[in-house]
Parts: sequence; structure tokens; C-alpha cells
Amino acid sequence: MAALPNQEFRQLVCVMREKEFYDPEIIRPIHWPAYNTTQILEAKETLVFIRDSIDQLELPSMKGKAGKPLTNPRSLAKAVLACEALGLTERNAQGWLELLGPFLGIHEHLDDRTIGDAYNKVEVLSLMKQLFDKTKSSDGILSGDGTGLETSRKQNYESDKMSGHNLTGIVDSREIVQAFEIGLQEGKAMHKMVKAVYGNSLRLDAGFNDRELVREIAERGMIPYVFPKRNNKLNGSDAWKFMYLSLFLDVMQWLTEYHQRSHCESFHSSFKMRYGMVTKRRLTSVLSQVTARIILHNRRRLSYFARVGR
Repeated sequence: MAALPNQEFRQLVCVMREKEFYDPEIIRPIHWPAYNTTQILEAKETLVFIRDSIDQLELPSMKGKAGKPLTNPRSLAKAVLACEALGLTERNAQGWLELLGPFLGIHEHLDDRTIGDAYNKVEVLSLMKQLFDKTKSSDGILSGDGTGLETSRKQNYESDKMSGHNLTGIVDSREIVQAFEIGLQEGKAMHKMVKAVYGNSLRLDAGFNDRELVREIAERGMIPYVFPKRNNKLNGSDAWKFMYLSLFLDVMQWLTEYHQRSHCESFHSSFKMRYGMVTKRRLTSVLSQVTARIILHNRRRLSYFARVGR
């Protein structure tokens, strides 16, 4: 068997990291009529979505629980989604829900303490998980990465990565989230998420350069595009060799596919810009808050692409 061109491959990886190696990127066109319509109708569509989607979900079992009866979990889940959609604190939300509650189908009086506690209810988180799974769709062109969710205005993720919360996610080319994990180290989170997504291909940066992960991606029927490190060898499993031989034999074609990973970076930027800091502290509350935000993000993207016709 002929020796693999490991030395030439490593030289290529070094050249690929130089900015002059790349052609200017073609800017993706924006369908402005559909974008404008989405922005105009966003408030109405969001409130209708909160009202109707939660009512269609199966209530989690509350049998055998002692203590004070729980307020209707559907009402609590609607309150959490409304808070995240409108950027309300619990005190503000108490007043707003007195006005919006009847429209949303919330017939109980929810005070600020009840709204705050709703984030930490397992029943509410269960409804959020159901809604996330039910409302996402995929075009099969997947990308993954991790980022930090700030919990303070003074925090900077790059210089203070031990603070805040890690969010690792997989999105498609429309920036619709397919899977996400909070708190796990990025590599471990990606191993877990790969087993829960379906698609044609998956793009990851060099931080996920892992032979076992590449094998798992290929076993799921997806083509892996994992950016190489300078010390990588072509030797390894069939999936590993095929991935990097494809890069070596047709660099620009491989990189054209790989750099669709920019959609993941775009999602992180827009997500944090729109929703800001994570304001909750308890783990269940954080998970409920982030899940609610991702549900609302996916709804907005799906609404826009429904108008564009994708």
C-alpha cells in the first residue's frame, strides 16, 4: 500500500490558515420584502405562537407530588415564553400578563414570585423540551460550535471562560437550532449531540478535531467537515482518511462546504445580541430560560423562511 501524503497534507494545512489563501466571500442576498413583513408581524405571531403551541403539548405527570398544588404548567410555560419574548423582568411581567393573559390563555393570577419560580419547575422545562423538539426542522446542512453566555456586563467570554455558562449547539444553514447543551465541556457536548441530530453533513472547527467524533458523525450517515490541525496525519479510520483526502485532493470544494459553518457563528452573535445576558442562577432556571429563547429564535427563523419559500 502506498504511503499517505502526510507531509504534504501538513504543509497544506499551514497554507490554509493564511488569509491570502481565500477568495472574497460572496455576500448572501437578503429577501427584504419577507424580512420586513416578518419584523412587522413579529409581535402578533409570537403571542399567537405562545398561546397555541403550548396548549397542544402533553402535560407532564404530576402524580404523587406532595405539597401545594402547582399552578397550571401550561400557564407557567406561557408566562416564561412571554417574559423572554418581551424581555420582561418578573415584576414587569406581572403587570403585562394582567393585560395579555386572557389573549395567551392564562386565566390564573400570576404574581412576580410565581413567575420567577416557574423557571425552576421541572414540569415547565418538560413542556419547553417538547415544544423545542416539535417546532424545529432541518435542511440537513449542519454546523456546530460552542460559545459563552454572559451572566454579567463585566464578563468577557474570551478572557474569562470559567464564568457564565457554556452553550454548545448544532444549527442548520438557516440558523435553526437542532440540538444544544448547556454547561458541558464543548467536546463532550458535541459527542452527545451528534447522536441526536440527523442531516447530510456536519461542520466543526479545529477545536473538535477528534478521530472518534469524526467516526461517530460518519456512522450517523453525515459527511464530516472538521478543520484540521497542523499535526494531523491522514492515517486513521476510513471516515478520517476520506475526510482529509477529500480536502487534500480538492481544497476549494472542501473549504466551500466547511465555511458554511459561519451560520453557527452568526446564530451565536444574533442570539446573544437579541436576548442579552442569562439572568437566572439555578441550573433548571438557566436551562428553561435558554430553551425558551432558542424556541423563540427558531420560530422567527422558520417564519422568515416560510415567506421566502425555503
